[in-house]
Amino acid sequence: MQNNVLILIQGKDVAASRYRILQYVPYLEDRGMVCSIKEFPRSLREYPSLLADLPRYACVFVQRKRFHFPILPLFQRRARRIVYDLDDAVMYKNSLARSPYSRTRQKRFMRMVKASDVIIAGNSFLKEKALEYHPCVEVIPSSIPIGKYGLKDYSVQKEKVTIGWIGDHGSIHYLERLRHVWDELARRYPGRVELKIICDTFFDCRDMPVRKVYWSNETEVAELQDFDIGVMPLKDDPWSWGKCGLKILQYFGVGVPAVCTPVGVNRDVVVHGSSGYWARTDHEWVEMISLLIEDASLRMRFGLAGREILEKGYTKEANEPRMFDIIAG
Repeated sequence: MQNNVLILIQGKDVAASRYRILQYVPYLEDRGMVCSIKEFPRSLREYPSLLADLPRYACVFVQRKRFHFPILPLFQRRARRIVYDLDDAVMYKNSLARSPYSRTRQKRFMRMVKASDVIIAGNSFLKEKALEYHPCVEVIPSSIPIGKYGLKDYSVQKEKVTIGWIGDHGSIHYLERLRHVWDELARRYPGRVELKIICDTFFDCRDMPVRKVYWSNETEVAELQDFDIGVMPLKDDPWSWGKCGLKILQYFGVGVPAVCTPVGVNRDVVVHGSSGYWARTDHEWVEMISLLIEDASLRMRFGLAGREILEKGYTKEANEPRMFDIIAG
C-alpha cells in the first residue's frame, strides 16, 4: 500500500495525459512505486467502484479534471493523499467563449485545489491561481522525452518550405483564424510553401496548399521532423495564459524554429530573434514567417537554439526526480 499510486487520466492518447504523467510512469516504477492507471469514470454509475477502491492507494494523482459535488467530498474523504496536476486554465472558459469568466468553473477549481494535498502547475500563471486557495503548489513544466526527439536532417532538399502545426481538434481554431495569413504567404511565395496540420480534424485554405496528417504516436516525431517552421498562434486571453507551450517544445525537440503569439509560457520558451519570433498582428505573422522562409540557415540556427532551451529544463529526464518526490510525498 505504501507505494501504490492511482493515476487518473483522460485517455492514453490524450496529449496532456501522455506528457504530464504517463511518460513518468516507468521512472516511478523503477523506484519502487506500483502505478495503476485508470481513465476517469464516464458516468455516475462508474463512481462507486472507484470510490470504494481509493483507500488501497497511498496517493491518487488527478490529471486536470475537477470532480462535481457531491463526488468531490466523497473522493477527498476516501483518498489518503491527492496530487492534482493542472496544465490548463480550467478556471476560465476557452477562447471560443464570448467571455472567459465563469463562476461555476472558478468554484469547481477552488474546491478541487482545496481538497488536494499538493498541486502541480504547468506554468507560473497557473501556480498563482492555485496559490489563492492552497499554499503547496509546485511548477513542473510540460516536458518531452529528449531521447525520443531526434534533430531533423537539415541537409534534405525540399521543394517547399513546410509551415507546421500539431494539436488536437479543440485548439485548431487558433490556426484556422489565420487562414488569410497562410493565403497571403502562399501568394507571396507561389509554389514554395505549404501548411502541414497534424490533428484529427482539418480545414482548407483558398491559396495555401494544406497537407493533412492524422496524428499517430508511432509517426509523430518523423512528421515533426518534416516541419521547417513550427507555429503556435493563440489569443491573448485568460484561457491562453494557462497554455504550457507543448507544441513549441515539440518543435524545439526536432530542431525546428517557432513563430508564436507571445502570451503565457510562449514568452518564456521562445526567445524573439534567437529561437523563433513573436507575432501579434496579421502583418507580423506574415513578416516573421517570411524571414524564415527565405533563409534556411536562419531556420537551422534558430532550431538548434530552441533545442538548447529545451534541454535546460523542459525535458522529461530533467523533471523525473521532481515528479517522483512530489508523488512520494
